[in-house]
Amino acid sequence: MNDWWEQLETRLERELANFLTANPAQQALLQEQEARDRQASLVGERGRLRRQAEQQRQQLLSLAEEIRSWRQRVERARAAGAEPLAERAEAHLATLMERGRESWRQLAELGQQFAAVEAALQALAVAEQATATSAAPGGKLDELEQAWAVFEAEQQLESLRRRQS
Repeated sequence: MNDWWEQLETRLERELANFLTANPAQQALLQEQEARDRQASLVGERGRLRRQAEQQRQQLLSLAEEIRSWRQRVERARAAGAEPLAERAEAHLATLMERGRESWRQLAELGQQFAAVEAALQALAVAEQATATSAAPGGKLDELEQAWAVFEAEQQLESLRRRQS
């Protein structure tokens, strides 16, 4: 059953490749649609990352306020001579501080993911511009530059996918 399915997929891919070779305009349309789909996906990812970063930022602000409050409690307990209570409060403060460090690490990772998405979007825009320039009458862009722009966009997208897995 699996072998049959693979043979069918291979045949369909071969037929599609033959069709696209025989119909370059259709191939161009397919590539444009794929580029639009990738761009839409990246724009959606960028929005999701922004929302996630804002949520992380709000959590960090709340945590900072909580840390400030517990530092004051530690100082008050020490000033009152309640050393066991101060030590317990300080242990809780250390836990909060570790949570804060972890939140900062997560925010930094979100920043890296956002930068990767932005780079992929930029590479797609360059590839789109290269395609538009090479398709314009009288404006023949070097095909190597166009292929390179597409390659960079694909690499950025793959890098983003690996980070997300």
